[in-house]
Order: sequence, then C-alpha cells, then structure tokens
Amino acid sequence: MTTPRDTPASCRNRANGDGTVYQRKDSRWEAAGYVLARGNTRKRVRVYGTTRKDALAKLTEKIAASNCGVPVPSAQGSLAAYLTYWLENVTVHQLRENTHTRYTAVARLYLIPGLGRKKLVKLTAKDVRTWLNQLRTTCQCCTRGLDTVRDQPRCCAAGKCCSKRLSPLTLAYVHSVLKSALEHAVREEEIPRNVARNVRTGTPRPRRFEPLTVDEARKFLAVTNGHRLQALFELALHTGLRKGELLGLCWEDLDLAGGTASIRRTRQRTNSGGLTALPTRTKSSERRIALPTPCLRCLEQHRDRQLKEREAAGTGWKDNGYVFTRPDGAPIEGATLTRHFNTLLHQARLRRIRFHDLRHSAATLLLEQGVELVVIKELLGHAQIGVTSTVYAHVRLRLQRDAIDLLGHALRNPADITSKPDDGDEPPLCAVHVR
Repeated sequence: MTTPRDTPASCRNRANGDGTVYQRKDSRWEAAGYVLARGNTRKRVRVYGTTRKDALAKLTEKIAASNCGVPVPSAQGSLAAYLTYWLENVTVHQLRENTHTRYTAVARLYLIPGLGRKKLVKLTAKDVRTWLNQLRTTCQCCTRGLDTVRDQPRCCAAGKCCSKRLSPLTLAYVHSVLKSALEHAVREEEIPRNVARNVRTGTPRPRRFEPLTVDEARKFLAVTNGHRLQALFELALHTGLRKGELLGLCWEDLDLAGGTASIRRTRQRTNSGGLTALPTRTKSSERRIALPTPCLRCLEQHRDRQLKEREAAGTGWKDNGYVFTRPDGAPIEGATLTRHFNTLLHQARLRRIRFHDLRHSAATLLLEQGVELVVIKELLGHAQIGVTSTVYAHVRLRLQRDAIDLLGHALRNPADITSKPDDGDEPPLCAVHVR
C-alpha cells in the first residue's frame, strides 16, 4: 500500500490556490481547496475519492465552478424542509391565497411523500424523472390510502384497482410547483442549478371546451330576457369577461355615456377573508373594454331595477357599489351565479356547459367573424397572444380551411366552372377574411 510519504514530491506539491491532495489512513484520497461561498466569501471544501485522480477531478470541478461565479451549495437539509420554508416564508407573500393553498396541497400530497427525504443538494434530474413516472403510472387510491378510509372500499382494499391516475394537466402542474421551488433555491444560492428544468414532461393538450354556436347563443340570450341578471349574461357573452371580473364590477368602473368599462378587480372566495375583492391577476387583465349597444341598454335597465330594489330594502340595503348584487345589495356568490346559469340552460333546452364557456364562446364567435387575434387578446385580457392562439387553434384551423377553399375556387379553370351545371348540391361559399 502506498503511503503519503511514499508519494513522489512532484505529486504532493501543488501551486497556490490549486488545493491539496493526500491519502488518508483509511486508504481513501482527500482533496481540499477554497471555493466561492454565499455572500461573496471563501469556503474550504473537502472531497473524497478512491484514487488520487478521482479526488483531484472532483476538486477541480468545484474550483472551476467557483471561478465561473457559482457559489458552493450551502443547503444541508432535505427537500421537505426546504419546501416547508419556501411555502411559509416566500410564496405566502408573493401568491394569491387560493394559489398558495393549491401549492401547499401539491407539496403535501405529492412532493413531500415522493421526494421529501432527498437531500436538496443531492437531488438529481434522474430522481425527478423517476418520481414523475411513478406518479404517472400509480393509482392514487392505492398510493394515498384513499380507499382504506371509505365506508365501503371499492378499489385496492376490495381487491379491485380503479387505476385512478393523475391527468397530464395535473402532472404538469405538480412539476411546475417543484420547478418554482428549486428556482428560488437557486436564487438564494442554496443549490447551483435547477434539476427539475432538465426533465421534460411534455406539453399537455389544452382542456377541451364546447362553446355555444350562433344559434345556441341566440337561444340563450332569448331565455335571459327579463331575468334580473340579464345584463350580466349579456356582458359575459358579448365581452368574454370572467366570472370574478363580472362579480367585481362596480358602477364607478362603467362609463355608460362613453360606452366603456374598466376591469380593475375580481371577486373570489378565500379561506381567510371569505368573499373578497382582489386586484386582477396580471397587469394585462386590468384593461378597458368597449361595450356594445345591447349591453348598454341592459345595464341602464339593470340600474333602474337596482334602484327600485334599494328603495324596497330601505335600511336593510347593503351598499357596496357593485353592479351585480342580491336583492338586498349583498355580493353574489360564484356558486349562486352558476345555479342561475344552469337553470337558464335548462329552460333554453341547451346542452350543459360551464359558465367559463361563455368566455370561450365570445372569443370563438369573434374569430369566426374575422376579428383580428390581437383584438381578441386585448378584449380577453390575456398576457400573451400565444395563449389566445393556442386555446383557439381549432377555430383558426377552420378559418384557414375556408380560406384555402376560396383560393382553390378562384384558381379553378373557368371552362370547368362554366361547363359544369349547377345542380345545387354544393353549398355556397362563405365570405371569410384571409388573415
């Protein structure tokens, strides 16, 4: 066995700043040197290897990263400990309450049980990929013990696995929460890189929706005639406003003479504050939109109706300045609005859709009328035009097909057009704007 004293001097002597390499009494090789640490300070680190070459290679890698300005990782705890710190001290001040609640649920249900015991500095992309594959293929009733707490087990406890797996959208959301947590750890110089970004989960398909057609939209507007919330449904179908934006609309936000509305807030129910008004989620969501003439007439009628309800309520009126309220002036719950919406759908004998599909219906109908995509993006309050383009890609494809058919008809031989008798079987061509 070679001892440190038997090592040639040329192998033991190193230049200043290169660190030291020597063999320990347990036959392992140890290399030590100074690298960059948090706060622009220097820290002495030690690495080990079975041979001198292995230990020297590890030390050289750390010194090279230090020379590039990457500080040595300082985190010593587990991923579960860091997630707890991140949720309780960082995201609670940066996210909305409902979003923070969802982040906490993701960490409690998926991240901590699957990766919580891993050391933060030792977490690798392979660990993340293995964990995601396990989530993708494992029944959640079995993993989380949901079936054992039921009165009558019908899955694993009964010997019949229901194969309840996470959807691609949920899996992508869980992955994004992990990436956000590790990205903050990189910014705080706890770890050198975000290993979750090196794992690709694939882009999930957009959630399918069934917007109303032109005939269905007319039937829906006809059945809302005379309803005390007729103006709300008119606005939803003509402007594509979100449910929270409609419920958070105040009279001071409306300019009926100028025909405009300013979207400044949204109403949501939170665990701590109940039904409360919050600013719009993004800067693009805070916008000013034009109101069509039918909506202006309905809003004027709604204002007169609200004044009569205020006189009837007397001292029991709850004045809050909102446009759409209950008969006593109190704010409307989102669930209450959904019940009114479902009742109107049943009266109009229309298929069951979500209230949010009114927003999709407005954008789809505008696209089919040849409205520019950038105009629809500003009306809906999307932050990026790519969101509008992705969500309504199927509508753009149909418009492209109509445009190509028009071009094909224009390029046909005039002799073929005149020689072929018109038997009335082909539908007439629609005038579609080619964008």
